[in-house]
Amino acid sequence: MSTNPYATRIEYLDVDGKTVATDQEGYIQNMDDWSEAYVKALAEKERLELIGEHWDVINYIRAYYEEHHVQPQVRDMIKHFKKAWGPERGNNRYLHDIFPRGGPQKQGNRLAGIRKTKGEH
Repeated sequence: MSTNPYATRIEYLDVDGKTVATDQEGYIQNMDDWSEAYVKALAEKERLELIGEHWDVINYIRAYYEEHHVQPQVRDMIKHFKKAWGPERGNNRYLHDIFPRGGPQKQGNRLAGIRKTKGEH
């Protein structure tokens, strides 16, 4: 297992009867353990009711990471979702409203199974 070198404590999340390791903030340890069931389990733990826009952002983050091998910056997300959803929802405020525990770059990345980067606080 390729674990997160920045984790100070390991916690576990039950995902359909399988134990998935996360760090103390909920970032997945083994990115290969990610699944839609993981998203649902973590969202439940974080008391987040998933809607279509959450899945749009999660899928965007995963696709961006797969292509670029880094997390997308919020400004790239805003640009993308402004085109996809229009200016009323494709903005920083809306993205932070739907991801209230750290915005799309923290809570979104946790749900998308993307690890916290070294410089992220």
